[in-house]
Amino acid sequence: MRTDDFWRLIDEARAGAGGAPDAVAARAVALLAARDPAEILGYAQHQQRVLAASYTVDLWGAAYLINGGASDDGFEYFRGWLMTQGRAVFARAVGAPDSLAELPQVRAAALSGEEFECEDMLAVPWDAYRKATAADLPTDRDPVPVPNLDDFWDFDDEDAARQRLPKLAALFVEPPVE
Repeated sequence: MRTDDFWRLIDEARAGAGGAPDAVAARAVALLAARDPAEILGYAQHQQRVLAASYTVDLWGAAYLINGGASDDGFEYFRGWLMTQGRAVFARAVGAPDSLAELPQVRAAALSGEEFECEDMLAVPWDAYRKATAADLPTDRDPVPVPNLDDFWDFDDEDAARQRLPKLAALFVEPPVE
């Protein structure tokens, strides 16, 4: 599956989901399950590449600030939610995690405390394959290497957050008293 096909399917799922991440995931399962099993495998491989590309320290820091913390699983689920936002938002966030501060729902979360996760989006290829074939998705594919996160920083360090993610820090870290 090509990159454009992957994101086109997600856009189609978004179109009828009313913006709810779990609804996007459910629609993506239905849309993908209607395709040939080889395409489902291609989607799964592409999803692995997308998740590997988004496995960055500063995006993890952004998830940590926005959600008030992010474990390994929490960061995975955050990236699942990020996929439900579509290609443009996803790509921009991967390249510049601080750009998430410009999303209206993220700005609102600074006041409401809403967290952004979508574990169901990560299961789309498995659920679609099972629905289409009544079998489990084969796991004998070549794994996609995950980047090494050597430049990890302390996400609880407010000064580091302000330096690395200034827009998000302005929303989610208490501003210094002057």
